[in-house]
Amino acid sequence: MIRKNKKLWLLAIALLVVLVYALWDSFNQPGIDSLPGQFEEVAFVRNEQNKGGIIRVYAISVGDPDKADYQACADLFPVNDFNSTTKVFFFDKNYPYPTTLTIDPPHYDTARYQAINIVKRTGKK
Repeated sequence: MIRKNKKLWLLAIALLVVLVYALWDSFNQPGIDSLPGQFEEVAFVRNEQNKGGIIRVYAISVGDPDKADYQACADLFPVNDFNSTTKVFFFDKNYPYPTTLTIDPPHYDTARYQAINIVKRTGKK
C-alpha cells in the first residue's frame, strides 16, 4: 500500500511540474517589445473574412530604426494557410505615423505618412 501511495505522489509531482512549465512557457512568449528597435504596435485592421483569405494589416512605430530587426518583428505576427496575407508597415516614431488603417490598399494616407519598411507575409494554399 505504501508503494502504491508513493507512485501516486511521484506521478502527481511530475504532472504538476509539467503543468507549471506549460503555464510559465505560455506567459513568457517573445513579443515585439523584446526585440531591438523599440517596436510598438500603433494600429491594426483585419477583414471580416466572409469570402477569400484573411487579410491583416499592422502599423508599427520604431524608436530605433538603425538597430531594428524588421523581419524578426514581422515574423511574430500571425499568418496562416488558405490565402491569408499579413502586411506590417513600420514607421519612424519621431515622425507622424497612422493610428488607424483601412483594409483597402494603400491602407493609410501615403501623403501624410511614410513607411520606413514594409514586410508582407503570405500563407500557403
